Amino acid sequence: MLKDLLANRTIYDTPNHELISLMIDDFIKSEILPLHTEWEKKGVVSREIWELTGEQGLLCIDVPEEYGGVGFDFTFSALFIEKLATYGITGPGFSLHSDIVANYIVHYGTEDQKYKYLTKMSKGTLIGAIAMTEPDCGSDLSSITTTAVDQGSYYLVNGQKTFVTNGQLCDFAIVAVKTPSPNNQGAITLLLIDSATAGVSKGTPFKKLGMHAQDTCSLFFDNVQVPKEQVLLEEGKGFQLMMAELSRERLTIAIASMGTAQGAIEETIAYTATRKAFKKPIAGFQNTQFKLAECAAQLQVNQAYIDNCIALEKEKALSPESAAIAKYTASEMSTKVMEECLQLFGGYGYMWEYPISRRFVDNRVSKIYGGTNEIMKILIAKRIYEGHL
Repeated sequence: MLKDLLANRTIYDTPNHELISLMIDDFIKSEILPLHTEWEKKGVVSREIWELTGEQGLLCIDVPEEYGGVGFDFTFSALFIEKLATYGITGPGFSLHSDIVANYIVHYGTEDQKYKYLTKMSKGTLIGAIAMTEPDCGSDLSSITTTAVDQGSYYLVNGQKTFVTNGQLCDFAIVAVKTPSPNNQGAITLLLIDSATAGVSKGTPFKKLGMHAQDTCSLFFDNVQVPKEQVLLEEGKGFQLMMAELSRERLTIAIASMGTAQGAIEETIAYTATRKAFKKPIAGFQNTQFKLAECAAQLQVNQAYIDNCIALEKEKALSPESAAIAKYTASEMSTKVMEECLQLFGGYGYMWEYPISRRFVDNRVSKIYGGTNEIMKILIAKRIYEGHL
């Protein structure tokens, strides 16, 4: 069985991991899976699921207890990300909220900011988003045009952000802005902007190729007054903060890619064992066996590297290049696995009611967000040629 091949993993090997894993399984089966199709139709999950997840202690898992988090290490966050992906759950933007937005505040927020946001984020009563990308600016974050002009005690923010995960539900967002000054016209600053602030508005939810249950939209800022107390760390440090935190974001994408691939392989094994062609199960054909053997082998090889990256992130030692390798290789592998598995479902793989079709379209964005895979190769290449060019 596939699980036997993956049984030598040591990243989740404590009794606490085992208990949390079982609890996550029960929670997903009882509270998330039954509603996911309905959320896909609506294009957004319910706020209730956020609060239920918070009650289970599954939000902000590695946020310190003093700020409302569980206080566990990153391996427990990774376990939740992986489990959701294995079950094919893409609606709730829990990881962005807990592992990216919260992490910025933990590392760079003031004490007031930490108590204001993290305590409620952990409960699911305050939903966070991050707004970096703009309509004319994708992976090149240095080219953003949203501005925050110094007005003394506050900034006046104008601009637009797009592809904002949790955009419709978010109560606040970390927004990347240009804070032009006489000495530096290109300085980027990160601001915590509450959605209820005058001048903030949300666009119509996007109709996406996949991830239909995950709400994604644009955010608009029209003469929004943001107190200077809402700056993360300090003015002009935004680009450095984003570069430092992107490694963790890319690792979370890699972890989800691994879970997605595992879930697809398991579903395909079960399907091919029962689906018959020419009077015998599809699994009886050598082509089927070889295709799934290739998928399982690539999953296990990639899993070893991703587990090592999880261990490094746990110790706050994950390098940008290692995270880029993780994101690039895992997303490429999962895309290939989706293609092979869907093909083995034949015509049924093209039917929306079969989970493999959802996985196929949901997974495709893994090669795009968090920095495209082309950008990942540039980062890796810069590292390997360091000192030579």
